[in-house]
Amino acid sequence: MALDSAPTTGMAGILAKQKAAHIRDGIPSAAKRTEWLDKAIDLLITYNDELVDAMCQDFGHRSKDQSGFTDIAGSIGALKHAKKHVAKWMRPDKRKPEFPLGLLGARAEIQYQPKGVIGVISPWNFPVNLTFTPLAGVFAAGNRCMIKPSEFTEVTSEVMKKAIAQYYSDEEVAVITGGPEIGAEFTKLAFDHILFTGATSIAHHVMRAAADNLVPLTLELGGKSPVVLGRSADLQKAATRIMAGKALNAGQICLAPDYAFVPKEKTSDFVAAATKAIETMYPSGLKDNDDYTSIVNQRHYDRLMGYIDEAKSKGAEVIEINPTGENFSQQPHHKIPPHIIVDPSDDLKVMQDEIFGPILPIKSYSDTKDTIAYINAHDRPLGLYYFGEDAAEKDMVLNNTTSGGVTVNDVIMHVGQEDLPFGGVGPSGMGSYHGREGFMEFSHKKSVFTQTGSEMISMIRPPYGEKFRKQIQGRLKR
Repeated sequence: MALDSAPTTGMAGILAKQKAAHIRDGIPSAAKRTEWLDKAIDLLITYNDELVDAMCQDFGHRSKDQSGFTDIAGSIGALKHAKKHVAKWMRPDKRKPEFPLGLLGARAEIQYQPKGVIGVISPWNFPVNLTFTPLAGVFAAGNRCMIKPSEFTEVTSEVMKKAIAQYYSDEEVAVITGGPEIGAEFTKLAFDHILFTGATSIAHHVMRAAADNLVPLTLELGGKSPVVLGRSADLQKAATRIMAGKALNAGQICLAPDYAFVPKEKTSDFVAAATKAIETMYPSGLKDNDDYTSIVNQRHYDRLMGYIDEAKSKGAEVIEINPTGENFSQQPHHKIPPHIIVDPSDDLKVMQDEIFGPILPIKSYSDTKDTIAYINAHDRPLGLYYFGEDAAEKDMVLNNTTSGGVTVNDVIMHVGQEDLPFGGVGPSGMGSYHGREGFMEFSHKKSVFTQTGSEMISMIRPPYGEKFRKQIQGRLKR
């Protein structure tokens, strides 16, 4: 796609065409929105194998079973949920008119109107899911869409571009591929809303570019999502679920458990339980295991190995979980076995950056209040995870911390609940989508007041009389 900002060509031309079609065709019916959703479902089913193969190629190796679950089935679930509920979501929300401005017979309601054209900037870590799951809300709300997928997963982006062009006209949906320069130009377009999913560092640039056109934003970012492992937790069950979340997509998940608080007296037991969990999930080893995913590219591989090397060089205890003792220095792809770093100091980069890989720092604690203080001293995370059966402790952690969302006695799972909004807070994001909240995020909530035909309303117009003054006095009462 050429870097052409002229209004009739390039990206700007596609945006102009979609905006014109939106005005020409008016607010789409529930049937039309369902048609768009059905096409997306059929596309994912038809292109399932090609998309899964493309993701595997882009990562060097990515578990095809994982891709089928997270990216294909996960997206279809979101689209089907929207299809089931779209007609109900579209209904106006009736409100109560205020007397005396609204006399008997007046009506007040909120109408949910499509914003118009939504720009979706999707990331590389779940390239299909984080393109098509947003489309559930975009289509349900009656919008058209332009998509800029990641250049890091180039093969997958090209398959999505081809498939979407087959199922939709460019008046409905268009995919714009290319590198960072294209992405920068994309964010400068005068969309009616932008959804960006990606790194907080890039979000600053997206938000600045959007500000020039006063484009509203949904930012789905990340950060360091903590785990608080309570003393009442089943240690093996908790370790298994934490490590499953850390090993899924090799930890390349915005909601991956970033670091864990472990009771001081249970640190060694947790390491043993985490090792057992990896052994159970990957009994034949990791290096050539089809279920274990590679790091997406050399840049991110070097970044993660840099965290490990720095921790070792500064004397931290670093434990490589490599049950079969494989040599990872000789491999065709960028696989890294899970690592645990015990009680790292906060000056290490692994404790400053979002890890986005299979490395789990664990911090020993004595008092749960100390874990809360630590979490509150840092940026508000996208996710927070508590393990334990102590209801009072759980409430203390949840009530005294702020995070985008929470999963109790597991990790990541709240993102898969279509009836729960998904989003961050502060540095981990703004706005939310999924399910009804996605419909509302991409809708303009238009207030509509219909006045009664009665001219009793004239009492609020000059000349003011005693009846009017009594109404005002009635408002002044406590």
